[in-house]
Amino acid sequence: MNKKKLLAILLSGAMAMTLAACGGDTTGDTTTDTDASGDGAATAGSYTVGICQQMQHAALDQATQGFQDKLTELVTAAGGSVEFELDNASGESANAATIVNGFVSSGVDLIMANGTTSLQAAQSGTVDIPILGTSITDYATALQREDWSGTSGTNISGTTDLAPLEDQAQMLLDLFPDAQNVGLLYCSAEPNSVYQVNIVREYLEGQGLTCTDYTFSDSNDLASVTQTACASSDVIYIPTDNTAASYASTIHNVVVPAGVPVITGDTGTCSGCGVATLGIDYYELGQITGEMAYEILVEGADPATMEVRSAPTPTKM
Repeated sequence: MNKKKLLAILLSGAMAMTLAACGGDTTGDTTTDTDASGDGAATAGSYTVGICQQMQHAALDQATQGFQDKLTELVTAAGGSVEFELDNASGESANAATIVNGFVSSGVDLIMANGTTSLQAAQSGTVDIPILGTSITDYATALQREDWSGTSGTNISGTTDLAPLEDQAQMLLDLFPDAQNVGLLYCSAEPNSVYQVNIVREYLEGQGLTCTDYTFSDSNDLASVTQTACASSDVIYIPTDNTAASYASTIHNVVVPAGVPVITGDTGTCSGCGVATLGIDYYELGQITGEMAYEILVEGADPATMEVRSAPTPTKM
């Protein structure tokens, strides 16, 4: 082989190797969600999150704070930033709808709906922006879904604050074994309260107790309904109910003079007017929701396929 032919072969080989090194990986110029260090960690951008809280009371406040703290922590650690637009619906569904419509108009990256009314407003307000609910007892009830399987198949997911209701009912029996008549006190406008009461009633009636519903429509008739419940009840049970939690002091001012003990579905209401509960930590619930928001915003998770996550292990109070 002459020198010219040998040189041509060597040059052709070198060019082929250079092309392979530069162009062999067609994904080399594609933007990814991993950082430059190559360790696979997601890199965050800048996000705006709208928070619609159903009303102000301790449990919902704690869930919102836990959500903000955890999402801020995770996004900051990934090199990004997050801003929150927080608004309170004051227990009014019309207010929640207005708040959500504002979020949609401003183009937030995600909506956190704290409370059932807020989640329902968000569901009606957008099918495009990711929605995470929290402080939701039962998603099938809140979303009016008969085919609920744990995932929505839509732009909605979140966390549930559902405590073990039968265990709460058994706590009532254990603490007050002589009780015969149980008053079930709750807001008729809250579908998740109805859901909880139905389960507790079935359990207690199965143990031979008599249960009577005492429903109030809002805070205006709460005191009078509570007085009626006290007159005919040995013990009162209040589920995780936002209106009751917001006006626990009103209930306290009736049940204490009447000498009627109250078992509650959550720690916030228990602090205000109850003697015991088997409840969850709402700050921790909010943190779990914040982790889910990070997965959606930064890691690209699809809320349609994200299973609703359960509350932390309940504790007795």
